[in-house]
Parts: sequence; structure tokens; C-alpha cells
Amino acid sequence: MILGVSQWLSTKLGWDVSIIRVAFVVSVLFFGFGIGLYLILWIVKLLSK
Repeated sequence: MILGVSQWLSTKLGWDVSIIRVAFVVSVLFFGFGIGLYLILWIVKLLSK
């Protein structure tokens, strides 16, 4: 929602954006790597334009 990564990733994968957002939240709360993954995907998104 902040950087548009979930929306971008949902269009690339063909998944619902809500599923991806929930997956990011769960990965942050339980596994701790969601923020790093989000930032990496944001950089990939910026470089793919």
C-alpha cells in the first residue's frame, strides 16, 4: 500500500492483491523477513520500469 509493491506483484502473478498483502503482514509478524522482502521487491519494481 505504501510503495505499490503488493499491487505490482499481484498484476505480475495474477493473484488477488489482498492475498499478497496478508502474506506480507504474516511474514513480518511471524518470520521477520517481510520488510526486507518488501524493500527488495520495491527496488525490483523501480528497476523494471
